[in-house]
Amino acid sequence: MPFDRSQPYNDLPLLPPGVDLETKAVLKQAITANRVLANLRGLAAQIPNQGMLINSIVLQEARLSSEIENIVTTNDELYRADADADGKTDPHTKEVLRYRQALNHGFQALKTRPLSTNLFIEMVQIIKKMDFQVRKLPGTALKNEHGAVVYTPPVGEAVIRDKLANLEQFIHADDDLDPLIKMAVMHYQFEAIHPFDDGNGRTGRILNLLFLVEKGLLDIPVLFLSRYIIANKAAYYEGLRSVTERHEWENWLLFMLRAVESTAQQTFDQVTRIRTLMAQVREQVQQQAPTIYSKDLIEVIFQHPYTKIQFLVDANIAKRQTASVYLQTLAGLGFLRQSKHGREMYYINDALFAELVK
Repeated sequence: MPFDRSQPYNDLPLLPPGVDLETKAVLKQAITANRVLANLRGLAAQIPNQGMLINSIVLQEARLSSEIENIVTTNDELYRADADADGKTDPHTKEVLRYRQALNHGFQALKTRPLSTNLFIEMVQIIKKMDFQVRKLPGTALKNEHGAVVYTPPVGEAVIRDKLANLEQFIHADDDLDPLIKMAVMHYQFEAIHPFDDGNGRTGRILNLLFLVEKGLLDIPVLFLSRYIIANKAAYYEGLRSVTERHEWENWLLFMLRAVESTAQQTFDQVTRIRTLMAQVREQVQQQAPTIYSKDLIEVIFQHPYTKIQFLVDANIAKRQTASVYLQTLAGLGFLRQSKHGREMYYINDALFAELVK
């Protein structure tokens, strides 16, 4: 029977797929992607301040992943809101920040437990700030920009939970499948199951990163897969459809492997540029303002593009009055830019900001 986009896909095949996934082309691309990803992992491990990667760089993944779902905010609003603990910002920006919160929750959870349906649920609840559970009611259908139904996911809580249980088994199966190929299969299956009323795309993209961490391909979840998906959106959705409607896996696997290769290289280059910039600023501050210089001070102003006096206080670098002098000195030398919003004074690292948003 031909695939019917308007009917619930309760016949979604269980994993593993009954085809040869590791074709010659797929294996060749997997080797390349694994090599570039290993380079990124090695570089990230050399950075003493991992918080810079997790806090600032991951926010770009959060912003872009949310943008795919039409949750849009500006870089300026996002980083300023992230620097504030009071949460006074617009709903879209808050939702993007919750994406990173969900990613961090999953990252911490992996230290004590594996990827599971329960963890998926916890993360989507954080993203949506609602008591989301696995879908119970029918009526969910995915539509294109013209309003036409392009896919109807499985319905029935028992059906969905059975398919999620099978997905868990596949994720943790002791097999010889290349982990990057496995990640691509996992991502397709999660999106095809579409277990929640909302937040499936973002949760699925978080799972990609967490899977790479769980398999030891990354130590921290820093990879911009969403950037590649946005740049190649038509190919992304066509790849998903080709598996669903024609059981053609090779194009989908190649797309995801190229996404890993491309984004791992972009992230490697970005981290390299930030490290170089940080080293330059450290040397210049040491020469131009030796009385205030410390390695910890430079790390704080590179932890986040928006620095506040409280950040230096929290890092035990100085008390408020002295911290203010430090930041004003750096601003006077051109390393930071002062910007007041309401009662709060920010000291913006424009050079870091420019690198983060490239």
